[in-house]
Amino acid sequence: MNAPMREVAVTHLQRRPIPGFHSVERLFEDVRLELRGSGISIRTRINQFTSNGFLPRLRDAWAARRAQSQVNHVTGDVHYLTWWLDRRRTVLTVLDCVGLTRTRGWRRALFKYLWYTIPVKRSRYITVISEFTRAELVRETGCDPEKILIIHPHLSEEFIRIDKPFNQVRPRILQVGTTPNKNIERLAEALSGMQVDLVIIGNLSWEQRAALDRAGVNVIEKSGLSREQIVEEYIGADIVAFVSTYEGFGLPIIEAQAIGRPVVTSNCCSMPEVAADAASIVNPIDVGQIRAAFERLILDRRHRESMIARGFKNAERFRLNAIAQQYAELYRRVVAQNDVTHNEKCQSAH
Repeated sequence: MNAPMREVAVTHLQRRPIPGFHSVERLFEDVRLELRGSGISIRTRINQFTSNGFLPRLRDAWAARRAQSQVNHVTGDVHYLTWWLDRRRTVLTVLDCVGLTRTRGWRRALFKYLWYTIPVKRSRYITVISEFTRAELVRETGCDPEKILIIHPHLSEEFIRIDKPFNQVRPRILQVGTTPNKNIERLAEALSGMQVDLVIIGNLSWEQRAALDRAGVNVIEKSGLSREQIVEEYIGADIVAFVSTYEGFGLPIIEAQAIGRPVVTSNCCSMPEVAADAASIVNPIDVGQIRAAFERLILDRRHRESMIARGFKNAERFRLNAIAQQYAELYRRVVAQNDVTHNEKCQSAH
């Protein structure tokens, strides 16, 4: 008769929520709910401060020490929380290395050291969300690849197939996110003169608004949406745009596919890995390619329906149960390895 599985205590160390940025919070909220009753007991510590400025980060990193459990999991975007944690009990999730593309010279070197080099050394395991991010992290830090595990983001359960007639006369295009890598300016240029409505979730910058105005694109800007409202935007869309210049994963790709909306996305970084053969893949720098992909989806019904059918199949790779179990196995592995180390020390002491 098998002995009952021992309960594992885990602390999720999480960033302070930022309006318009919600993917990390949604991801691990779902994981916690899925693992209830599984022998994995998870509590959450949310940072007191937003990730801005050295002293607030330092204070949250120091406070994280008091929240440690058998396993400490820094869930992404706040790598500095690892600085004073017990490295034997710490798991770090790295979503991407995009910050390294935005700085140069000594600023890049300092940011890399504080945000990647130290946290990688202060963690027993690192999870990444794509093979692309894994390769990038190994290249930037020299980390042992065996220490890095790929655990994809999952599809939340509310993303299910919901059919709607395609509006060929004036399609509604959904764009999720407005950070610089989302490539809004080139998307605007690609849609110039087309009879479409572009719904953008996020707060537009002055430069992005100017580009959309020059292109004459009809824009509907939305921010501060709940999870349910975001799903409604996917349901109301005819096409989802995701022509980013950089992504560690690209969750909107599979969210759109699961609901049944065709996607235009980029041929770089993680996006081809995530989209597989179930999206229109374009060079995000080539405005003509972006435009041609939208035009084909709008005008070619057979192509559009083929992309939708493939999308349903591709999205099944990312369902929640399998993803949550990968985290559970990792937490148990950390505890088991620490138990072995503790027993070895006790034996050597005798």
